[in-house]
Amino acid sequence: QVQLVESGGGSVQAGGSLRLSCVASGFAGYSYSMAWFRQPPEKGREGVAFISSGASTTDYADSVKGRATISRDNARNTGYLEMNSLKPNDTAMYYCAAGWRGGRWSDPALYNYWGQGTQVTVSS
Repeated sequence: QVQLVESGGGSVQAGGSLRLSCVASGFAGYSYSMAWFRQPPEKGREGVAFISSGASTTDYADSVKGRATISRDNARNTGYLEMNSLKPNDTAMYYCAAGWRGGRWSDPALYNYWGQGTQVTVSS
């Protein structure tokens, strides 16, 4: 059974940092590109960061460039998103996604697998 499980979310004050993790199981997660998305309350899902299967390519949404780092440990089938200098408008449910089918990486419709999400709340 394919599964992605996120962890590492929580409540943090503005200016703080968090490291989110996403563990893949039930499939060869290391062979898939991976991305992080977020969804604030009552808004659509936004692509935050992308990493290719071999980690040779990464990309970020403009809203997090310079504050976020995406990485992966293929030996552990785990992806990470580290975010620094957090702002209140970073508050959202964060999801990892895998199995990108090509095209615009920030399009959530192009991913086969999703985790259940981990909540990040940033207070001012």
